[in-house]
Amino acid sequence: MIICETERLRIRAWRESDRDLFAEINSDPKVMEFFSHRRSRAEADALFDRNNRDIRETGFGFFALALRESDAPLGFCGLARTDLEPHLPDGTIEIGWRLAVPYWGKGYVTEAALALLEHGFAQRKLAEIVSFAIPANARSIAIMKRIGMSPDPTRDFDHPRVPETHPHLKRHVVYAVTAKEWTRRVTNRMTDPARHERNCRQGSLLAQDRLFYAPTPSAPSRNAARRSCWRSSGGRCGVRLPSVPRRAQ
Repeated sequence: MIICETERLRIRAWRESDRDLFAEINSDPKVMEFFSHRRSRAEADALFDRNNRDIRETGFGFFALALRESDAPLGFCGLARTDLEPHLPDGTIEIGWRLAVPYWGKGYVTEAALALLEHGFAQRKLAEIVSFAIPANARSIAIMKRIGMSPDPTRDFDHPRVPETHPHLKRHVVYAVTAKEWTRRVTNRMTDPARHERNCRQGSLLAQDRLFYAPTPSAPSRNAARRSCWRSSGGRCGVRLPSVPRRAQ
């Protein structure tokens, strides 16, 4: 099952051949630096099975993130139901990610997260999407900011599943973006294209204003607009129109 695709990436359900990569990212000390526990292979396999079952049954979970060209897995990025009451209400959906170290620094997580935010709001009709991390996790917090999420200090919490032996990993900060905020950004880009193109040329756009979606054969006029904006911005941007990521046929 393919959730969506971007210019470089495919977001999909997990396959049996992905188990080794899944185990790797759940045990790598660098990847798991801000988590209290590194999973054994048996624990990773059990989580793999549970996560894939959730994806099949609900459409939510931490999806496999793969290169679109080769379908080779890189890690995960997903929209998942939280289980953190009373800190986060039942039904809260979080966006989260984890990437194998060789693929860090290439913009893959930002690209995938933008696609999933739009999938969540346009396809799943979510009212809000949150994310959380410990304050020291600067890489993840930077991604939250780049994709247009804002801090909500009133919801910061001590993670109940972090043991007392790791007090420095307990406190988590919460970032969030609502469907209304996301729609407003899309609308602003559509109603003031001249300003959008000017910002493209100046390189002053936030990550959520950049295009990461593959052109769709059914929308040639949109593709032309995207290519035009891409050229005018020196490759930094393409016009993001109010459409959803291309889905598998």
